[in-house]
Amino acid sequence: MKTSVLATSLVTLALISAQASAVQVDHKFETVDGLKVFYREAGPKSAKTIVLLHGFPSSSHMFRDLIPKLATKYHVIAPDYIGFGYSDAPSPKTFTYNFDRLASITNKFLEQKNLRKYSLYVQDYGGPVGLRIAAAHPERVQGLVIQNSNAYVEGISEAAKGILVGFGSNRNAETEKAVAGLFSPEGIKYQYVTGTDASKMSPDGYTFDSALFNAKPENTAAQLDLVADYKNNVALYDSWHEYFRKWQPKALVVWGTGDPFFTVAGAKAFQKDLKDVELHLLEAGHFALEEKGDFIAEKILSFLGRVK
Repeated sequence: MKTSVLATSLVTLALISAQASAVQVDHKFETVDGLKVFYREAGPKSAKTIVLLHGFPSSSHMFRDLIPKLATKYHVIAPDYIGFGYSDAPSPKTFTYNFDRLASITNKFLEQKNLRKYSLYVQDYGGPVGLRIAAAHPERVQGLVIQNSNAYVEGISEAAKGILVGFGSNRNAETEKAVAGLFSPEGIKYQYVTGTDASKMSPDGYTFDSALFNAKPENTAAQLDLVADYKNNVALYDSWHEYFRKWQPKALVVWGTGDPFFTVAGAKAFQKDLKDVELHLLEAGHFALEEKGDFIAEKILSFLGRVK
């Protein structure tokens, strides 16, 4: 039986890969609040839509291999937040870098694209952005794909507590220097390879992220502002749990167990408030797509077939 299931899965993955090679991915800009938002888009617009929301320190580039696979059947759109990827990166002296602002612009972007029904894929920072949108517009969200994006206190590792929660209340020159270490090429690589077999991970993701991240002259200051605001995400956890309990969106949770920031307890915690949760714990790190992309794509395709 197990051999039969494996064989079927391998055939499915081969078919997905073959179809994906023929998919055209568009790379565009949309002006929102006077700022240019870069996005990738593919797949039939008449099909169900999935919006891919990236994590830190990445961009829609993290979905470069996933988009063609999902677009064989579904409409896929992946924006870069302001200050990330190819989107505009205004000075933190003139633009407020916090999660409310990122979520507001992302929501306006989706509205300008006339997207009123969609599923959300959220990874890392994608959770604070996407769950703000979902809680504000629950009638629009058909399903949630959650990949190492935390919404429960028990999901924050000891290593992450000082960075993600404590920094906002204890920001000074010394703590800024410590947090900014995560922005260096070595710090960005650490976020990718910790908890993984680094020899099996392509360097493309963290090399690209590092190059683009450090090419923006005021990005360190902007990103420090965002990290300082992370404590306000934690303050919203109870309201997000209320959204889960009331609206009961279908959810697919795929979680790299080697994540140094967000724990397995945080992955399992979604089962407390959501009744329809499919959970997969993977031998992977924070950026599980880099290691388990085929598996995750197969599960998302199946999941989207069930959402309404």
